[in-house]
Amino acid sequence: MQTVVIALAALIAVASSVLAGSLLVASSGPFDAAFARQDGAHLSVQYAPGTSDAELRATGSAAGVSAAAGPFRTTTLTPRFSDGFPEPPMTVVGRAEPGGTVDRLALTAGRWATGQGEIVLPADGWSASVIGRQVAFPDLPGSPALKVVGAARSATGTAEAWVTPAQITALTPHGQANGRQMLYRFTAANTAAQVAAGRKAVTAQLPAKAVAGSQSWLTVQQSAERDTALYIPFLVAFGVLGLVMSVLIVGNVVATTVGSSTRRIGILKAIGFTPAQVVRAYLGQALLPTLAGTALGVVTGHLLAVPILSDAEEAYGTSRLGVEPWVDAAVIAGVLGLVAATACAAAWRAGRLRTVDALATGRAQQAGRGRWAARLAARMPVSRPIALGLTRPFARPARALAMGAAIVFGAVAVTFTVGLGSSLGEVMKARDHDTADVTIGVLRPPLPDEEKPRADPSKVIGQQPGTRAQFGTATTSATVAGVSGSTRVTAFTGDASWAGYAMVGGRWLARPGEAVVPTGFLTATGRHVGDLVTLNGHRTPVTVRIVGEVLDPRYDGMQVLTDAATLVSADPGLAPTAHYIAVKSGTDAASYTDALNTDLRPLGLTADVGGSEDSSEMVVTLNSLSALLTLMLVAVAALGVLNGVLLDTRERVREVGIHKALGMTPRQTTGMVLTSVVLTGLAGGALGVPLGVALHGWVMPAMGDSAGLRLPDTVIAVYQAPELVLLGVGGLVIAVLGALLPARWAARMRTAAALRTE
Repeated sequence: MQTVVIALAALIAVASSVLAGSLLVASSGPFDAAFARQDGAHLSVQYAPGTSDAELRATGSAAGVSAAAGPFRTTTLTPRFSDGFPEPPMTVVGRAEPGGTVDRLALTAGRWATGQGEIVLPADGWSASVIGRQVAFPDLPGSPALKVVGAARSATGTAEAWVTPAQITALTPHGQANGRQMLYRFTAANTAAQVAAGRKAVTAQLPAKAVAGSQSWLTVQQSAERDTALYIPFLVAFGVLGLVMSVLIVGNVVATTVGSSTRRIGILKAIGFTPAQVVRAYLGQALLPTLAGTALGVVTGHLLAVPILSDAEEAYGTSRLGVEPWVDAAVIAGVLGLVAATACAAAWRAGRLRTVDALATGRAQQAGRGRWAARLAARMPVSRPIALGLTRPFARPARALAMGAAIVFGAVAVTFTVGLGSSLGEVMKARDHDTADVTIGVLRPPLPDEEKPRADPSKVIGQQPGTRAQFGTATTSATVAGVSGSTRVTAFTGDASWAGYAMVGGRWLARPGEAVVPTGFLTATGRHVGDLVTLNGHRTPVTVRIVGEVLDPRYDGMQVLTDAATLVSADPGLAPTAHYIAVKSGTDAASYTDALNTDLRPLGLTADVGGSEDSSEMVVTLNSLSALLTLMLVAVAALGVLNGVLLDTRERVREVGIHKALGMTPRQTTGMVLTSVVLTGLAGGALGVPLGVALHGWVMPAMGDSAGLRLPDTVIAVYQAPELVLLGVGGLVIAVLGALLPARWAARMRTAAALRTE
């Protein structure tokens, strides 16, 4: 039993640590390697038209700048491949060659654009398949088309397409001036404050309105590392729990083994064992199962890492990722070193025991310990076997403390896992914002060449009995100066304040010209609530004021939520592609939907009862992994209790025999043994629950930071009072589960055999 307990505790500690270490390496390794290899830009700045090239080149000599590239002319265009839908707007940069001192581009397929009519797209899953095809720009006069000749990767995502400097002039709509892009590397850029200081230095001599936008390499790094980095705080928590429990279990097992084997130690010394040999003997008893558990833990950690690391394999063109050998070596050395140190400290007592004292003491217990508790229990209105069980922890306080500590960690793990599941559920609820009772979805937005306008079901919905509120959503894409990639824009027709978006800061939009954005958008653009931001990529730029911050992890947070009236001038043909309906209190949603579908059928639309059933693969993985690790920790805690109760029961065999000879029944014997862990279980649960809540309060914000999210209180404060009470009782459940087998063994013990035991 002791072997199983030590091995399982080591397995959990090693598996969690290997997985956390491998994810830490995988989250930063690919990006760091690509960034260093390509001299990525610490800061890319998009300058507004009107600033001369000479002024921009002079910014490369600002204090703290180690290298600069540019200025490169830029424009925003909406591409369209033949026989396909329009792609999101993209930032096109005029660049003569892929090399340079800053942000050298890595060609992954094809070649660089060298003349008119050629374009290079960013390297991703589909760019290689379109090499040789034509990409058109229907929004430009004459709908020019360019041939895709290559695919390139920028370490810091400074653009989404590249053409020659001469070509960029031809692609710029008449009457519009090109923007300018400058790329900088700084002597110090490891923190956001250092990058901000560098930005201030390079723009200090320019007018305030000269800077249209900027992007820090730290934002790109966080986005690249987000999927794997999200797991790290969670796995570190379990790794620490497993490691501490391993040390606790090993120390407890060795100490109890020494305490119960005092006479055996004396005999070993009497026949010639030296103190060092005795210590090594007990050290070996701890290290052998630890080695077995460590080996199994390494294998388990590698198996658990496979599905998680697979998400990072495509980042920056990396090959298949795996656990680095040095991570295995570091974890194995750390766990074995801690276990060896703990076991040595516990076994040192065996080496110091004098032979005569060990032989004389034997297995005798200290008389008088716990007598005050026995006298107090005798006055309680409970049966004698229950009273005997309640006093047992006070007779062996050190052993009870060790069992209680194991129960504490088990209760911490259970409490943390329950809170993690609830918090992830709140995040999913905020992501889906599925508070609508009925939804009407349109499969696709209307094509530009469709003559018949799409019917608007708003009037039909408004006339339907039972309708309480409704709003429609139209989606489009835009670009933001200084930030590569497109931004999803959702325009609401009607009041969407009840849609279920979780507000982190500010307020919901109230009028045209206002916008609400996720945390990721604020981080990427460097904006704050109250700032103005310009959306490009349409007929005319649209400027909105950010009035609120919401929790929404979709699209890497690059979203803008605004009123449909805000985009009327930029995109007059923008029409709702989905409608969301709230019904009045007491209205059956299913019956309402059936009646609404009767009226919507002539429009070719169908309504469905609201509610999202989608589940994020990452959330499923986190919940499954936490449940598995928690189950293992609870098993270790229960086995720790079993080890302590079994050892205690074996020491009291003769005492149990006397109780049976005096008339104690098997059922009373079982009750006495189980009751001996009741106080320990309740105390462990009472202490473990608040520690689990505190651990959850630390890990969830850390996971949010890793994902680039600020979590509102509704995601953190998920525990309810009745739930905490039940979790506290969980400590008692762990204790009782661990004591069941020793209790049954004591109940089935024959009285005569017990009385003959010395």
